[in-house]
Amino acid sequence: MSEIPSNSIIANASSTEYKLSVKDSLLGAQMLFVAFGALVLVPLLTGLDPNVALFTAGAGTLIFQVVTRGKIPIFLASSFAFLPPIMYGVQTWGIPGTMCGLLAAGFVYVILSFLIRWKGSDIIKRILPPVVTGPVIMVIGLILAPVAVNMALGKTGDGSFELFPQSTAITISLLSLLATVLASILGRGIFKLIPILCGIITGYVLSLIFGIVDLSPVADAAWIKMPNFVLPEWNLQAIFYIVPIAIAPAIEHFGDVLAIGGVTGRDYIKDPGIENTMLGDGLATSFASFLGGPPNTTYSEVTGAVALTRVFNPAIMTWAAITAIILAFVGKLGALLQTIPAPVMGGIMLLLFGAIMVIGLNTLVKSGEDLTRPRNLTIVALILVFGIGGMTFSAGEFTLQGIGLAGILGVTMNLLLPQESRE
Repeated sequence: MSEIPSNSIIANASSTEYKLSVKDSLLGAQMLFVAFGALVLVPLLTGLDPNVALFTAGAGTLIFQVVTRGKIPIFLASSFAFLPPIMYGVQTWGIPGTMCGLLAAGFVYVILSFLIRWKGSDIIKRILPPVVTGPVIMVIGLILAPVAVNMALGKTGDGSFELFPQSTAITISLLSLLATVLASILGRGIFKLIPILCGIITGYVLSLIFGIVDLSPVADAAWIKMPNFVLPEWNLQAIFYIVPIAIAPAIEHFGDVLAIGGVTGRDYIKDPGIENTMLGDGLATSFASFLGGPPNTTYSEVTGAVALTRVFNPAIMTWAAITAIILAFVGKLGALLQTIPAPVMGGIMLLLFGAIMVIGLNTLVKSGEDLTRPRNLTIVALILVFGIGGMTFSAGEFTLQGIGLAGILGVTMNLLLPQESRE
């Protein structure tokens, strides 16, 4: 389906315009369908409200479109890069304190956008080269591996107690995983773009067959309900813990903008400019966190759908955003999503967290850097060991650990360690 030139729209009657708007709204709903599985997975894994995530994804996409002057057909929704800090933060500081850290992470994007305006896009590559971002992304995936395994076995994420019989849980989790893998490898058309959703549906059907789904919350839920918005509370520890993690998705943002530009044949790095796309992403993330939703990021699944349908009109994403906002007020939808059993999530997470690690590894491989050089080896090795090993630095009530510590350490070493002479 090709985009219809604007002059032909003007030349047609009003009835034609009405048909076009109906088609565009359906195409927008299809784009949301592509993003839906990944969009709701983040809040379901972290204890956030999936209805809030739907609302903030829609609102964030609209903010992005305003900042970029409606020039890019891209959809923003829940970011997987922030899964570890959200999981840790919700348990440690509660949702309001965690949202304070995520709100600050959005401002990192804003600061980077102004830095790009001042120094050009190359400044980001100098501050955050692949030798830093690659291992940080790897830590994000690897640090969550035990959570995925525990949930796949029918336990809580920390493995403290059993939620479901292990034999039942592992059957459901592995078949959910299998469905996700087969959809991503063998799927055709729209199915190749929604492997996570295919895995969730397969696992949910199996859970119904095994009788481990409690549907009473769905029956009790109202059809129309206000999402459970949560305002942030000041928490300096959360800020220092979460802000460094923003460096990984900030770099991925460049790749996503280049990818959609390759699909449409336009250079969005120049127009509307990477500084504006980064600003839009940051404002969308801060807005989402202000209301209790997960941080937003540009969705490569939707970019794939744009390539498949050949519909390059950015207004399609406006319809996708509006559809997400409307669904956010459907109480029974949120209740249904929250009945998905842990083994279903665990099976998909086995692949998801491994995939995040591989993305980080691929970042290093594509950079072409010699990782055996002492400088590169030092940076990569310490980021991985500090992040995965659980190194902690404390000063009074202030604590820095995990991915946050790994990110700050990587950036600091990259800036301070002298460059090696190349013979």
